[in-house]
Amino acid sequence: MNGKILTPEGLEKLKAELKELKEVKLPDIIDKIEKAKEMGDLSENAEYHDAKDQQGLINARIVEIENILKMAVVEEATSGDRIGVGSRFTAEDDRGKRQDFTIVGYNEADPTAGKISNESPMGDAFMGRQAGDSVEVDAPKGTITFKIIDVK
Repeated sequence: MNGKILTPEGLEKLKAELKELKEVKLPDIIDKIEKAKEMGDLSENAEYHDAKDQQGLINARIVEIENILKMAVVEEATSGDRIGVGSRFTAEDDRGKRQDFTIVGYNEADPTAGKISNESPMGDAFMGRQAGDSVEVDAPKGTITFKIIDVK
């Protein structure tokens, strides 16, 4: 597969970010550049150089998002009891701590929010598993064993 996996929610989030960048942030930066040019000497104009730097970052992000969207493979949450991209599930670690997780594409990963990439070692370990299965995940602190409580 050439494309990177996205959930439908991740796709919509990227489209919204792209729209915001193109329709709000880029025009605002272009306006700031024009105003900074009116101040005169550009060689020592900090506002101008800052705005040009911001314009470069915004343009780079626009290109990045457009490339992601061109190559993206959107996967709906798997139905049934097996974990796949888009699946939400609860797992309990070997210390008895329960956590809710969602398997997402790498662009959507946010471990602090329980969103783990299908490409990460942890996400990969859960893929294809079901409630009742035990999963071992290699972590920096050592191997952690999780028991899958339920798949939503």
